[in-house]
Amino acid sequence: MAANRNLRADVCSYRSGHSSSAMSGPMLIDSTKGARVALHDLGGDGPTVLFCHANGFCGPMWAPVARELAAVARCWALDFRGHGDSVSGPDEDYDWNGMADDVLAAVAALDPAPRLAAGHSLGGASILKAEQARPGTFDRAWVFEPVTIPGRTVPRDGVNMLAAIARMRRAEFESRQAAYDRYASKPPLSLFAPEALRAYVDHGLRDLPDGTVELKCAPDTEATIFENPDLEGFPRLVEVATAVTVAVGTDTDPPAMAAPLVAEALPNATLVRYDNLTHFGPLQDPPLIATAIADALFES
Repeated sequence: MAANRNLRADVCSYRSGHSSSAMSGPMLIDSTKGARVALHDLGGDGPTVLFCHANGFCGPMWAPVARELAAVARCWALDFRGHGDSVSGPDEDYDWNGMADDVLAAVAALDPAPRLAAGHSLGGASILKAEQARPGTFDRAWVFEPVTIPGRTVPRDGVNMLAAIARMRRAEFESRQAAYDRYASKPPLSLFAPEALRAYVDHGLRDLPDGTVELKCAPDTEATIFENPDLEGFPRLVEVATAVTVAVGTDTDPPAMAAPLVAEALPNATLVRYDNLTHFGPLQDPPLIATAIADALFES
């Protein structure tokens, strides 16, 4: 698509002539089980695109990608229940159907409703589950290594290991800068583009009364989501008629290994490989990801 080939020039032109009201504060909307989901306006002009984040992260981490797309898309990002500025109900169990409900609640709240979506890991899987729950919600979707994994390939030891790592995650820091410095010093977060890591520190942590900060997504919440992998989504991929681009990096973990199987199981899917990206690809190279999303979602 010619417009996509000139995406960077379009964005530069947009920035020079527009001021965005993006990130002025989230909109809270009602979802299921008493959850209230935060929606972040990431700005831009064009068709509405809904962005969905990975487990443990938050919607504003898509802001670097949204800035690249500002000339061609109006970008919104949600915080799933238990993440970012969203609020979970008192009986929340973090079943993955609830994540799909959050996607559908976001779609219902926006006017015009987004017909395009992009998701990373949990976010990609939740887009596909939302489409299964309400067919025709999206016309096109771009998903990076969605955690829609065949049951036979979900290793219980691996699931337990991810949950254990999440529960050991440091939850409090003396300052946002201290958190940034720690994250930037070692992988996997050291692989993030600086602006994506800064968005995590700015929007994924909350201020405490004593001046310190803590993770908005509690380690136990992240671990619980890992411990309850969705085993219903993969067998129902045949029901998803939406045009889906499945993106995959070079890791050899279950999401990367499952991505070709997901693309094969979907009736209308394209598999795209990125040899220089890990499972955290959308946070590693925002310009590359923005171009990939534009190529996948916007008709030529």
